[in-house]
Amino acid sequence: MDRRSLGPFSVSPIGFGAMRLTGPNVFGPPRDRAEALAVLREAVRSGVNHIDTAQFYGPDVVNELIREALYPYPSDLILVSKVGAKRDEGGAVIVDDEPPQLRRGIEDNLRTLDLEALPIVNLRVMRQSEPDAFFDDQLGAMIAARNDGLIKAIGLSNVSRAQLLHALRITDIACVQNYFHVGNRTSKSVLDECEREGIAFVPFASLGFGSSGPDSVLDRPEVIRGAALWDVTPAQVALAWALALSPTTLVIPGSSSLSHLRENLATAEILDDSEAVRWLRNI
Repeated sequence: MDRRSLGPFSVSPIGFGAMRLTGPNVFGPPRDRAEALAVLREAVRSGVNHIDTAQFYGPDVVNELIREALYPYPSDLILVSKVGAKRDEGGAVIVDDEPPQLRRGIEDNLRTLDLEALPIVNLRVMRQSEPDAFFDDQLGAMIAARNDGLIKAIGLSNVSRAQLLHALRITDIACVQNYFHVGNRTSKSVLDECEREGIAFVPFASLGFGSSGPDSVLDRPEVIRGAALWDVTPAQVALAWALALSPTTLVIPGSSSLSHLRENLATAEILDDSEAVRWLRNI
C-alpha cells in the first residue's frame, strides 16, 4: 500500500500497536519475552514504520522491549507514545494529566526508549468535558515540550470534535487516536474533521473488545460475511474497513505472536481489490 501522512511523517498505513506485548491486562512482563522481541523485529522487517506505545504499558515494559529489539532505530521508524495516564501498583490505569505530570511522562518515555526527541506524543484526554482552561494548560505543556525539542509533533487521544477544533485554534495537531471500529462509529464526526484538515486518524481497538457483546467486532454479521466473500479472516475485514473508509486513517493492530502479526499485515492485500474496497465502504 502507498504510504500515508502521520503529521510531518510518511508511514505505512498498517502500523503496530505494542500494547499487547505485556502480560495480562497490559500489566507486567510478557509470557514469552523472546517472542515479543521477535514480533517487533519481524514487524519492522516487514515494512512497519509506525509503532504505537506508552510508558504505562507494563508500565515501562513495552518501551524497554522496543529499545531492546530495535535500537538503534531505523531512520524512518516513527515511535508514537502518549501521556496523561499511569498505572498504580495493582495495575489500574489512573489519571496522570496535570501539566507537570505530562512533562514527566514525556521525559520517562525518552529515558526508556533512549531517545533525545519523540516523533509524536499524544495527549490522552482522561477527563471528558468541553474545552476549558485545564485543557488549554495541558496543550500548553505539550507545546512547551515541542518548543524545547523533546517532541516533534503533538497528537490527541480520546477527544471530541469540539476539543479537536479548539486545539487546532492553538497549535498544529499531527494525529487523533480515538476508539473507533465497524461496530462503534461514535467518533465519525472526529474522523470527518480529520479528513477535512488532513490530520491522521488512528483508531485504537479496531478489533473491539471481547468475542461477543456491544464492543465486539469479529462476530458482527457484516464482518463475517466479508470474510466469507473474500476468503480472509474477520480481523482482516475489520482492519481493511477502517483503511478503506478514509485516506487519513491508519491502523495499529497489536499482536503478541508472529502468526497474528503476519495475518494483520496481509490485510493490505484486500485493499488491492477495487471491488472489495467498494464493498467495504458500503458496510
